[in-house]
This record gives sequence, C-alpha cells and structure tokens, in this order.
Amino acid sequence: MIYGVDVFTFHDVLEICKKPNKAKLNKAAKEQILKSQKNVQKIVESDRCVYGINTGFGPLCDTKISADETAQLQYNLIISHAVGVGKPIDKELSKIMMIAKVHALSKGFSGVSLEVIERMILMLEKDIIPVVPEQGSVGASGDLAPLAHLVLPLLGLGQVWEGNQVSDTMEVLKKHDLEALALGPKEGLGLINGTQFILAHAIKGLEKFEYLLDLADMTAAMSLEAYRGSASPFKKELHEIRPFEGSKKVAARMLKFLKGSENMKAHEDCERVQDPYSMRCVPQVHGASRNAFEHLRSMAETELNSVTDNPIVLSAEESISGGNFHGQLMALPLDYATLAAAELGNISDRRSYLLLEGKYGLPRLLTESSGLNSGFMIPQYTSAALVTENKTLCFPASADSIPTSLGQEDHVSMGSISGRKFNQVLGNLVNILSVELMFAAQGLEFRRPSKCAKVIEENFTILRSKVAKLEDDRLIGKDMLAIAELINERKFIVDVK
Repeated sequence: MIYGVDVFTFHDVLEICKKPNKAKLNKAAKEQILKSQKNVQKIVESDRCVYGINTGFGPLCDTKISADETAQLQYNLIISHAVGVGKPIDKELSKIMMIAKVHALSKGFSGVSLEVIERMILMLEKDIIPVVPEQGSVGASGDLAPLAHLVLPLLGLGQVWEGNQVSDTMEVLKKHDLEALALGPKEGLGLINGTQFILAHAIKGLEKFEYLLDLADMTAAMSLEAYRGSASPFKKELHEIRPFEGSKKVAARMLKFLKGSENMKAHEDCERVQDPYSMRCVPQVHGASRNAFEHLRSMAETELNSVTDNPIVLSAEESISGGNFHGQLMALPLDYATLAAAELGNISDRRSYLLLEGKYGLPRLLTESSGLNSGFMIPQYTSAALVTENKTLCFPASADSIPTSLGQEDHVSMGSISGRKFNQVLGNLVNILSVELMFAAQGLEFRRPSKCAKVIEENFTILRSKVAKLEDDRLIGKDMLAIAELINERKFIVDVK
C-alpha cells in the first residue's frame, strides 16, 4: 500500500496498524510531497499574504509574520494547541490517527516536508506512538488539540507509548538515536489541521461494529432456537417486496443460521400465530443498523482518502483557505451509527427478557428451582442499565455548536465527541449481547434432546467451553465477563455459508 497514492479502506488502516511496513512512500508520493513543499517555500519568498504560511492563526489571520519568524510561528502553534485533557486514548487509536495523517499529507496539498512525513512513518515502524488525551477537540478547524499532542514528539516534546508504558519523548528518541525536528513554513498548521481524531474513532468503531452486527444476528438466531420461535418472518419473498439491503442481508443470514434446526421444526405444529417483535422483526431492526454501518463506512473511507487541512496549496500561485477541516461530514454519520449500535442492544435486551418469562416450555428465570435461586433475574437488570446508558449517549453531539476562536470559528461539529460516544455504546453492546448469549444457551438446555442448527450448536459449544449450565445460583457475573471476553476475542462463529 502506498501512502498518498492508493485508495485506502478502513480495513487497510487496521492492517497497517498491525504491520506498519505494509505501507510506504513510493517515488510518485515523494514527488507530490516535495512539489507541495516547494510551492510553500515560493509563497514565503513572495510578498503575498497567505493564511497560516506568513500570517497568524484564527482571529490573528490578519497579522503578517516575517520570514525570519516562520519557524518560531510553527513551533508556537504546536505547543499552544496541545491543551487536551482527560485519559489518553488507546494506543491503537493514536496509531490510526498517525496513519490517516500521513496518508492525507502525502497527497501533496499540505506543504509538509518529506522529512517530517518520513519521521512519522519511522515512528510507526519503531512503535513510538504519541500519547493523545481524549478530550479537547470541537471537531472544526480540525481536531486541533489532539493532533497537536500527536505531533509534539516530532519536536521532542510530550509523551509516547513505549510498549504499554508511557515515557517522555526525548528519552525514547535518544534510545533510537533520533533528534527532534524543526518545522518549516506551514508545517505546524498542516499537521494539526484535519479530522484524524474523529476519523480514528470512526475506523476503530467500524471494526467492532462490523463484528457485532454479525454477532447480533447469530445471537438472535440462538435466542429464537431457545424460544422455539418461527423462521417464516425471514423468508426471502417477504423482504423482496420491501427491499432494503440491510433487511435482505439479515433475513438471508437468519435462514442460514437456522437451517436444519430441530427446534424450528418443532415450532411448525404449535398454536402460536406470531412471535413478539424482538424475534419477528430482527431483519428490519438489525437491517436498519446495517444500513447505518454502510453509510458510516462510505463516509469514513471518503474522509480517509481526503485532504482535510487548511489552507490547501494548489500551486505556488494559488492556495485556498477553505473548510475541508470541518468535522460535520463525519459527525452526522457517527451520531447515526451510535443510534444504530444502541438499537442492537435495545432489541437484544427484549429478547433476553422474553427468555425469562417462563413461556413455551422454558422455566421462569431459566431455572428449575426459582425461589431458592434467583436464576437469571439480575443479569437482565445489568442489560437494562446498559441499554438505558446507551440511550443517554444517543443525543447527537453534532446537534450542538459553541463558537470558538473569538467567533472566527463560529460553527463547530463536535464530531470528536460523536466518535467517542460511538465507541462507548459499542463497548456496552458487547456486554448486552453477552447477557443474551448466556440466556439463549441456558434456554437451549431445556430443549434437549432436540438439536440446533449446525452453526448454533458450534457456538453453543464455544460458550460452554467457558460457562457451564446454571443449576443453582453462583457468581454469574464472572460468566458474563467470560462471554464478553469471547466476543472481544472474536471467538464466536458469525459467518455462515
């Protein structure tokens, strides 16, 4: 993969995270970078006033800066903007930020030098990853504070991850025989303007969301087996006359998950007319969330392959001070995806509740000795609490805007908050689905000797390798954590032919 030349997918970025050597600069990319750097130098040598190259920033855009002060201007920009607060984001998120930033700068419209870009690539290869606080970006004029922290180590400042430990940058640079860099004209601005903090959260969220969408389908199928519900709502004919792509995909997957199930066959002669919505409407609800996933994927991959700093240097004669740094284009789909992820948890909790009611051959609370034992009463409380917490996280951050920079930046996206909330909701969803999986597996115990469909049986075995059937009350909180670990490690089989 070639930085600045190839079109990256979000999967490509995640692959580069694991193997930084998979991406590099080729001759064409280097020529783009050098040409842009020369264009900036020509602007500096001219008498023209160009924002961020020989002027101050934000409300100081009308203050001319002399050529002699250019380097100090860029240095001051970085240190004055590194004002993030809160816990550090995950090291992987910082790596994604760096990869996305290198890719954007390498397109040759930012004026950042080849030396700086190559240093960032070297840091990725040597696993010298900047420490970036999670709070402080309003998501317009780019993710200024987080990106300032991301590039502090170029100047020998700030902190970096050394393995899983945090160390002072200069100590680590010395170990690798590296010196701090001095920034040239526009480099500081090119480095901290952009949406890479927002984008990193979108990419990381997409990775988890993609798996959880598939897992939610499988989990629903396992619950349907335990409930001995009907598979007829998943028939192809029903979804061809309301042909949303997400619904069609989920319906087809549900039929494959349930193929050959003895529990589905047992339902054929029962007296039930229809199942509750949380069973019957899985294609429509899960499908809507899949549609949101695809929307976010499309937006994120467009952003990933875009130039999002400011000003954009088209030539030595033309630079444009525009708004490519504005995070609204990512904030809205992130808020949409957050709602979509929360809904997967909402409907999962309802299926969990159905399995506790004691209907259609299942014992109440999924235990044969309720009264003395509480059975699975309380895990559903946890599920309900997480569902409600997710609902509170669904308020769209992009609906708000607070003017900054003395009104120069009078509309901001708050997309950084959208990205953080999206990942919080996904984290809660893991635990919500772990509760449903635990209930569904317990429910299947009461359907024996009937066998489930092949993939459901395989997943039942995976779950039982960590969590035994509940006979009497025990520390089932540990069981929930064990299932969540199986989810996070991608142990469940979520694809089906």
